[in-house]
Amino acid sequence: MTDDDPAGDRDDHDGPAGDRDDPAGDRVDHDGPAGDRDGPQENPGWQGRDSDGEDRRPAKRPSGVPGSDGTDERGADAGNGRRSGEPDRRGSDAADGQPVPNRSEGAPARAGSGVDEGISTLAKQGSITFAGNVVNGIFGFAIVMLMTRFVSPSVYGLFVLATSVILFMQVFANLGLPLAIDYFVPQYLDDGDRGKAKGVIVQVTAAVLATSTLIAVLVAASAGAFADFFREPSLAVALVLLSVSVPMLACYRVLLTSFYSIKKLQYRVLMRDLVRPIVRFAVTYGLLVAGWGLLGLVTGYVVGLLVAITAGAIVFTYKAWDIVSARMERVAAWPVVSYSVPLAMTSVVFVLMGHVDYFVLGFFLDSDDVGIYRVGYMLGSGLMIIFSSLAPVFKPLIAETRDDTALVQSRFRVAARWIAGFTLPTAITLSLGASSYLAVLYTPQYAEASAVVALLCAAFLFNVTFGGPDGSLLQGMGYSRVVFANTLALFGTNLVVSAALVPLIGIEGAAIGSAAALFLVGVLTIGELYYLDRIHTFTRDFAKIVVAGVPAAIAGAPVVLFVRSDLVIVAVLPIVVVGTYALTLVATDAFTDDDARMAAEFGPSAPGWLPTGILK
Repeated sequence: MTDDDPAGDRDDHDGPAGDRDDPAGDRVDHDGPAGDRDGPQENPGWQGRDSDGEDRRPAKRPSGVPGSDGTDERGADAGNGRRSGEPDRRGSDAADGQPVPNRSEGAPARAGSGVDEGISTLAKQGSITFAGNVVNGIFGFAIVMLMTRFVSPSVYGLFVLATSVILFMQVFANLGLPLAIDYFVPQYLDDGDRGKAKGVIVQVTAAVLATSTLIAVLVAASAGAFADFFREPSLAVALVLLSVSVPMLACYRVLLTSFYSIKKLQYRVLMRDLVRPIVRFAVTYGLLVAGWGLLGLVTGYVVGLLVAITAGAIVFTYKAWDIVSARMERVAAWPVVSYSVPLAMTSVVFVLMGHVDYFVLGFFLDSDDVGIYRVGYMLGSGLMIIFSSLAPVFKPLIAETRDDTALVQSRFRVAARWIAGFTLPTAITLSLGASSYLAVLYTPQYAEASAVVALLCAAFLFNVTFGGPDGSLLQGMGYSRVVFANTLALFGTNLVVSAALVPLIGIEGAAIGSAAALFLVGVLTIGELYYLDRIHTFTRDFAKIVVAGVPAAIAGAPVVLFVRSDLVIVAVLPIVVVGTYALTLVATDAFTDDDARMAAEFGPSAPGWLPTGILK
């Protein structure tokens, strides 16, 4: 449902509830659950760590292979966090592989002054991930703008469809085994057992190379069948060429989770967010200028991936030489497999959900419709950038204090206000000027997706404000089964509504399907939070953030209605909308003391210009 990889540089996870792992190679957003997108998708073991990379899991672990005796590897009873006399309604996090922090050992929720230090952590770490997301987003938009200018919507749509098939098949290629690396390796390293840590990495790499090679052969052999199913003969050629990327993607994920396991995330950023998109953009540009068309898109994708893997392997060898040079000790295969395979099966649901509208469009319509919809979806899903910046930090902050309902609610309300405050004016701007933005950033033929952008902006705005498509708040509070149930509802709604409407109204039907699913899960999350813990965000301060959008929308409408130049609209509309929105917030005294503490983390002078309490 959400687009996790607009730049095509993010194949490090299988896509959470709503995150598309690189359908077209044009990722705009989000780091997300679990790369930093939370959830069973990419990186369950990582969720036991705090936002600064420190391992927050209890030290208790069985000797030998972790988990080999069937004990709970979290080191604590899953029910220990229950409030007195209250049944455990959360369900085991073992279902999604996420270790639960021992809440009794967490950092103090508040400083001695009574100020919640989590607010500062949320801002500080969120600003770091935001910066990374912005860089990734710039590359994402750049490469899509490049592709849409050099190839037709039908060729671009064909590429989207081909990469969606590859990424779906890749789930079966790696069997979730890379997820075992950043779960078991940190435990062995903590015990000083580098030989077994190396054993996990080597055994997982060998296994995924074998299985992914088989899947690559299967994809190439069945390319004609996929082409017949989608009634796109050229799809067979694209799938045969892209099949070589299946084992490469498996190695890529092994390297990413290896960096997680040694807590060297800066090198993951180097490999994923810098090397791969830069190389891919350069190669793709050169080949498109030379007239290679679809072959240029495929070659750029593969070469970018190959160079990123090579760079990542060199850096890992250098930075983890103590592991690489250790004498390898084999580890028992069963604990690794039993941990990984259930997560792989869960990932199938997430990946299907992330690509279902592409598959539905490809089945009922032509490849150019897929390409046009893809561009509209990418622009609308750009709203996820704020949410995905705070989500990786927000979840650990909730998990470490989830028994303190008042503190959880306070942190949730601050996060929801900031997410809504930044996302709402962006949603208004993109919704009003969708046609102009599509025409200027891409080409006029993509303006057909303006209704798609408007629908998805509204849906994403509502959904991310109340926890996001991956249910970060619910996950942080331990309700993993509830999150999975919501995920199934998200997938089912999107599939049924899209399949019913696409034959009738085209790409707008897929947008309605995605929007309906996002709205449904948002409503479910609101109800579940209130029913389970009486948590909600509906306060006067939150209402001020939302109501401020009304005058902003009214001020922006004339720009779209009376200005004829798309370039002028693109330049002037955000100034009018954002300016009106900010002035309304000031006029209604919408800023709080928590907002000042958040702002302080972005710069020492920030609280000075934030007008808190001016009307008190």
